[in-house]
Amino acid sequence: MMTTFEYPQEEWKSLARCASRSIKAKDIFFSEEIHEIAEAKSICADCPAISPCLEGAIGRNEPCGVWGGQLFMNGKVLMVKRRRGRPSKIPRPEEQMPEIPVPQHLQELLKTA
Repeated sequence: MMTTFEYPQEEWKSLARCASRSIKAKDIFFSEEIHEIAEAKSICADCPAISPCLEGAIGRNEPCGVWGGQLFMNGKVLMVKRRRGRPSKIPRPEEQMPEIPVPQHLQELLKTA
C-alpha cells in the first residue's frame, strides 16, 4: 500500500471520489447531521485515495470532518456518533454508519475518543 510520501499530493487528490462531487456536496464531510456523516463515509468506503487521505488527516491533526472514511471530532476519531436526545428503539436506516476499516499501517497512529 502506498503512503502519501509515495503519492504526489495532487495525484491522490485527483483520484479521490469526493473530488468529483459538487462544492455543496462537500459540506457533508463537515456536517453535524448523522445522515450526512453516514453519506460522507459511504462515499469514502470504496475510494481509491482512502489511505493517503486518512494519513494526511492524521499528519495535519485535523480537528473535525470525515477524512479517509473516519469521523474526526476534536482531533480524535469517533467510533460511534448518535443524534441528540434519547436513542430510537428502532435505528433509522439513514443513520446507520458504515464501518470502514482503518488501513493496517495507520492503526497505531490514530487517536480515538
